[in-house]
Amino acid sequence: MSKVISLAGRTGAVALAVVLSLAGVGLVWFALSSPASPPPTASGHAIQDPAEPTERAQPTRPSAQPSQAPRADKRGAPDLINGPVLPESDPVEVSIPRLGVRSSLVDLGVDEAGAMEVPQDPAVAGWYTLGPAPGALGPAVIAGHVTWNSTPAVFFRLAGLRPGDRVSVARQDGKRAIFSVSRVERFAKTQFPTRAVFGSIDHAGLRLITCGGAYDDVNHRYLDNVVVFGRLVAVRPVTS
Repeated sequence: MSKVISLAGRTGAVALAVVLSLAGVGLVWFALSSPASPPPTASGHAIQDPAEPTERAQPTRPSAQPSQAPRADKRGAPDLINGPVLPESDPVEVSIPRLGVRSSLVDLGVDEAGAMEVPQDPAVAGWYTLGPAPGALGPAVIAGHVTWNSTPAVFFRLAGLRPGDRVSVARQDGKRAIFSVSRVERFAKTQFPTRAVFGSIDHAGLRLITCGGAYDDVNHRYLDNVVVFGRLVAVRPVTS
């Protein structure tokens, strides 16, 4: 896959009602490719494979001004919260035991065009900082590359997760948030479920995102995104 997503600062609720159009969403997920040269002026909406000579290091810019990337809505009355919820604390590491994945986390923000940033290191996942922290109320988003220069990247096997699998996220407050996978879905980039991924929820949720589906050799991009949905089921202390 290629690059992923990011956002810096996570104050305030999402303006999903005003959110980006599918074109804007496409740009966000285009970042999941793994580019190396300056971004083109033409708009794009997929993920390029870094192995290609036309790969880009930054998401392409749209021909029209996009709305800002969505922010996760962290509003909610305590009596409407479903399940355990932790206070905010930045995440430092994500682990997926069944896949043998363990990665530190970099902060992801939005660029001047309103598209999400992506991790620069294909072996490291990134946390979308404009959303809630993993374990806090709302949908925490972590993204990573699926391939880089035609070799497996951090989330190469993400599509292989199944309901009931566990994902744990270590946080700065010394707590480890344990999430249970509820579903794994693949979406065409032109039909990315912005509201389902970033919209308000009544529990502490997690979304893991990468590229997937068929690879378009002509346009040098993956056609789909893989999204893993999960919810907080347990909290443990982080042990050395």
